[in-house]
Amino acid sequence: MTKIAEIANYAQTSAEKLGIDKFDIYGSSVDETSVQVDTGEPKQVKASNRSSVMVRVWNADNTMGVTSTTDVDPKGLELALKTAYEASFFGVKDNIPDFSPEATTPLGDQTQETATQVPVSELIETLVKAESKLLSAHSAIAGVPYNSLAQRDINRFYLNSAGAVRNEARSYTSIYLYTKTEQEGKKTRSAGAFRISRSLPKLDISACLKEATEKTISHLDYEKVKTGKYRVVFSPNAFLSLIGAFSNLFNAQNILDKQSLSTPESLGKQIASPLLSFADDALHPDNVATETFDGEGTPTRRLPIITDGVLSNFIHSAGTAKRLNAQPTGHANIGAKVSVSPHFYHVFSAATQGQEYSLDSADNVIFIDNLQALHAGVKALQGSFSLPFDGWIVNNGKLTSIESATVAGDILELFQSIIYIEKEAELTPGGVCPRVWVDNLSITGE
Repeated sequence: MTKIAEIANYAQTSAEKLGIDKFDIYGSSVDETSVQVDTGEPKQVKASNRSSVMVRVWNADNTMGVTSTTDVDPKGLELALKTAYEASFFGVKDNIPDFSPEATTPLGDQTQETATQVPVSELIETLVKAESKLLSAHSAIAGVPYNSLAQRDINRFYLNSAGAVRNEARSYTSIYLYTKTEQEGKKTRSAGAFRISRSLPKLDISACLKEATEKTISHLDYEKVKTGKYRVVFSPNAFLSLIGAFSNLFNAQNILDKQSLSTPESLGKQIASPLLSFADDALHPDNVATETFDGEGTPTRRLPIITDGVLSNFIHSAGTAKRLNAQPTGHANIGAKVSVSPHFYHVFSAATQGQEYSLDSADNVIFIDNLQALHAGVKALQGSFSLPFDGWIVNNGKLTSIESATVAGDILELFQSIIYIEKEAELTPGGVCPRVWVDNLSITGE
């Protein structure tokens, strides 16, 4: 993408030519290469370079217009500014978006963590070796139908007519392996693992292989589970999936749109066990896809969401913060409408925990590894969920795979029923989280 200083100069010159006093521009580009393989041969190789630029313009009446473009040369920017200016006369009259008051606030550490992309041939060779090792790990593993090794370079920038200029660049590489088994007289079983790092040399492929292998083998011998109430342990990935599915609890835009279980008055209320604390932390050291500013140029930060069970903050854009008399938190995405979304969760327990629990000695406990059908089984406005899952029943410390079952409940009741949060956290695509123990959840067996 063209250098940010050049874009800023183009934009300012074009704005002056068009008589535009107030505008901002957010853009990003992704240069990505990914490969998939099938039994030792390349199945799919994809390379793409995607760019997206959002241009917002305010007129003399302070109404705003928005347009998007992929062309950031002088002519492209001038056309985008002109189009957005013309659209501004049809903009909304109420709660008009404005510049973030923190768009010119200095950012913290801006280390540009980029890496040189490796040749496609090396990606294919690496993934073929990983697939081969997985296939040879056990005779029941018949294939790795879903697999991917991808590398991405991401560039982002924000600028506005008030002097804000921000840009950053990041690189990361990820691998995903998902197996399928075939055994005579038994149902097909599957398991997967994912890893992400700054570059291919730093990617822990062996750990990904080990996790995928162990999970797959653990699901080969399975049993039905009786319907009833159980003590349930959520894996880090499963628990973060639930938090993500019910993020309307702390999303200020959802709350203002009355599409949330929370209201503006919910701040400061106890909504979970005192054992639960979590933050949204785009700058967490384990977050490979770090973002130092959002779509409005607001610096990102660590934001406590639930502290010792108390709802302590909402995530905000500049607009929602103004309407709720708060500060922007660095969670805005600009477009035809500004939306608000989380970055990277960090779940932990700051409270002193009484009794400790361990799967090594657990009895009649359900361990949920992966939740499925979140798009269909979650009723976010009611707080309820009913979700199929992959997991095990634990008896006397022994894990036995569950053939088929669903877990159901209410998210706020689940939060209140947390009895233990383990100390050791794991890195997942959505954040950092330990295992979470919950009492009396409904499990429906086959």
